[in-house]
Amino acid sequence: MSSDILTSPVPPPGLTRLSISSTSQPSSSSSESPLTTPSFGNPRRFSSDGGSDEESEIVPKVEELEEDGIPEPKIEPSSEDTTISPSPITPRRGRGRPRKHPPVTTAVTKGRSKTGCFTCRKRKKKCDEAKPSCNHCLKNNVVCEGYPPKAYWRSGKQRRASFAIDPPAELPLLIDGVETETDRIFLDHFNINVSRVLTVLNDDGNPFRTILLPMALRHAGLMHSVLCLAGSHLVERHPGNYDYVERQAHHFGQACRKLRMDEAMAANMAGESDMVIEDPVIASTVVLCLDTVVNGDLRGQYRYHMDSAEAIINRQRNDPRHMSRNVDFQMFLHEFFNYHNIANSITNYQRRNVFMSEDFELPQFMIQPEAGALLGVMDGLFGILSRIRKIRDAVRQRKVTGYLPLVDYELLSDAQQIDVALRQWRCVHEKGTARHVASMLYRQTTWIYLRRTVLADQPPDQKVHEAVHDGLMYLRQLPGDDSTQSILLMPLFLLGCSAYKTEYRPEISEAFDRLQAYSEFGNIKYARQIVQRIWEMMDGGDEDVWDWETVISNMGWDFLIT
Repeated sequence: MSSDILTSPVPPPGLTRLSISSTSQPSSSSSESPLTTPSFGNPRRFSSDGGSDEESEIVPKVEELEEDGIPEPKIEPSSEDTTISPSPITPRRGRGRPRKHPPVTTAVTKGRSKTGCFTCRKRKKKCDEAKPSCNHCLKNNVVCEGYPPKAYWRSGKQRRASFAIDPPAELPLLIDGVETETDRIFLDHFNINVSRVLTVLNDDGNPFRTILLPMALRHAGLMHSVLCLAGSHLVERHPGNYDYVERQAHHFGQACRKLRMDEAMAANMAGESDMVIEDPVIASTVVLCLDTVVNGDLRGQYRYHMDSAEAIINRQRNDPRHMSRNVDFQMFLHEFFNYHNIANSITNYQRRNVFMSEDFELPQFMIQPEAGALLGVMDGLFGILSRIRKIRDAVRQRKVTGYLPLVDYELLSDAQQIDVALRQWRCVHEKGTARHVASMLYRQTTWIYLRRTVLADQPPDQKVHEAVHDGLMYLRQLPGDDSTQSILLMPLFLLGCSAYKTEYRPEISEAFDRLQAYSEFGNIKYARQIVQRIWEMMDGGDEDVWDWETVISNMGWDFLIT
């Protein structure tokens, strides 16, 4: 044993203590076990003089050995217990006073996602919520409709405060119906270009600028109709501009919806009410009718608007309470309706015009030929055209039933009276002006219309050729940029349907080109196609070439040649 012995205070009785001592040389007793081994046993005591004493504590020594050559100890499992049970790990409690009733945590089953894209939620598919489009939609080649906006919770006090503080999102519209930059382009185009090609009046007396446009500024339905008309004209110019196409369709739908929602219009059309229809509502029907002319509609959509205008005019004639207080607008309405109504009867045998009624008379305020925005209505020429239409209907009926001759003496007598009225007709416009020349062209083509009707079953004679020659002479005197170009489609059509001589046809084709360049209306190209079809029938010797109304009907077309 080493002489250096460590002593410690005496422990209480009944306890044992582990003491470790070391020595430089291994003892003989430890030769069999070279490992450093702690000694456990009963305490032994030594006296202060170095003698052995039962009350002294013996501290065992631990010998330090080199690590080289020390084999790992092998742990033999006990035969009684072959499994090792790990001791349970108690989680560490947080600081602070423990709760009297600690919360019970339960497993929550994850439900259906509320933040996925709309497409995956509709299809009931799992969404990976990738932005801006989820990968699931891209993988399945479907359109990802995006995600719902994030909603942040706010208390009632916060919501009330936000309503009280937030300013309005934007200013109200200055003009109802004019919402976008394209709409402003439409409005400018109507005022500068469209209104100019709709009438022979391009000064301050243009009714589309002085009457309709001020109404539209105060009535959303009429403004939508005006923008629809201007949009159709721009679409004819720029067919590839999809912004124009979209806005034109928008204004057309809004204008029709406003008309359907008007209670007075719906009640009067049904004949169930005496409500007076406002002037802007009536003007909307006029503008929408012109829209079918500009966009070149072939399905007869103009009929709805023309029939509405006719019903309104008839009610005004029967009940003066329905008359507009605006005399200028009333005169414009009657002239517009009668002009298009009679021009329609020239190309459509199913449509009868109001002048064909025995009791029809123009109102007294309409007897102002020099103030008309169009030609033929106030000066009386269209009344003569209506009488010729009656003869054509009778000739067509006799041809269907097989009666010969097609023009009997009674019809011939009526034609002679019409001829006398044409010779007595006088133009009210000053000679040398474009309106005077256009009026003479209307008179010339009216006589050609009469002659072609009387000679329905006979080949054309020299008088027809001379009349077409004189009509072309009037046509040459009208400049291509003059306002009278806006009313030349109908007389040009009648000249074309009577041009049997091929030398007249190139000049008529050039006149169609000038008219298309001036107004750019969609119906002009279809009128030209009909004239070319009539020329083919002339060259083929078809005896029904006089009946162009039936030719148009067989083609399945129904449109206004105005």
